[in-house]
Amino acid sequence: MFSDIRPYNDFEVAEAMQRIVNSEEFVYLAKFVFPNKSIDEVKWLVQSIKTTYQFQTQVMYIANKQIIERSITNFSYSGIENINHENNFLFISNHRDIMLDASLLQLVLIENGYDTTEITFGSNLMNNNLVVDIGKSNKMFRVERFNKDISQFYQSSKHLSQYIHHTIRDKKQSIWIAQRNGRTKNGLDRTDQGIIHMFRLGDKDSRVNSIAKLNIVPIAISYEWEPCDILKTLELYTTSEQNSYRKKEGEDITSIITGILQPKGNVHMALCKPIDKEDITDYAKLSQYEFDKKIAEIIDSRIYSAYHLSANNYIAYDLLNKTNNNSLYYTEEQKTTFIQYITKLNAYKDYYNVDLLKQILLNIYANPVNSKKDSQNECDIKNI
Repeated sequence: MFSDIRPYNDFEVAEAMQRIVNSEEFVYLAKFVFPNKSIDEVKWLVQSIKTTYQFQTQVMYIANKQIIERSITNFSYSGIENINHENNFLFISNHRDIMLDASLLQLVLIENGYDTTEITFGSNLMNNNLVVDIGKSNKMFRVERFNKDISQFYQSSKHLSQYIHHTIRDKKQSIWIAQRNGRTKNGLDRTDQGIIHMFRLGDKDSRVNSIAKLNIVPIAISYEWEPCDILKTLELYTTSEQNSYRKKEGEDITSIITGILQPKGNVHMALCKPIDKEDITDYAKLSQYEFDKKIAEIIDSRIYSAYHLSANNYIAYDLLNKTNNNSLYYTEEQKTTFIQYITKLNAYKDYYNVDLLKQILLNIYANPVNSKKDSQNECDIKNI
């Protein structure tokens, strides 16, 4: 029933591993993930993998550790006590990086003895056979991104919703999904209430029960240095000037690679308190639109509350607003470093209005300060 969108089954993984080994990019990937092994050793390892579990624990887990070691100063997490082994969860995350937001969650789950989740996989990323083989061997399932026909969009949304309920209820697997279609480009993490509506399409139970059964766990992931911040700035500039933006061929792959390699400073992932039936029962008599809006607001509130602001966020806010009100949260050295960083945009002066580019970049970093609530996450923080 779900063969068009599901991840690979175990019996399909071995063939995918052989295709990965035979790909042109294999040597580069092998050197990155396993710098201390010979290419032949890595080839033997990959060819010996027969299951998704083996691929995730023997390759993707190591890849995550390499990403942390090479591009993250410190990775921490909190809120692991908010989940348990008895239930399956729908993790809804703010979305800043194409790969890392979901991938780092898998590392946290493995580190704490949990099974990994299935992961949404945008159809826009499925133009590259290597990416498809890695993704579908890594429990990633297809989400259609380009259905412009209303009827087709409804049917694909219902199909996706049915798969989500089937995965959590019948397959006994948790799922990671972003709070919106595509990454947050401007630093404003907002849950698309259309996603809440989609969740309900695949279940005939009441609105309250349908959402409650998913065991939604909001996730706030915070990067000191925003992944692909320069690329996001250029995209936002072009969109504002032309009222549209058309991606270039291979642009998504460029974003994946940039997100992996770009230094990200301190990164924190917070697993928030799950949304249970008691949280939403009072919304039962609302209109469908208002019900979806309320659920989205709960998710946003928990993400804002758990989001970790960095010195860069406060610096950008103060620079944008020409104030020093947040100077207690950063040093002069940090401010100087950030100001120097945004001068990278001077390289685009022949094609763009650099002052506007800088304003856009400042907003990317400053907007989380605007969104942040006073409440704080009191979970114990653990470092990896």
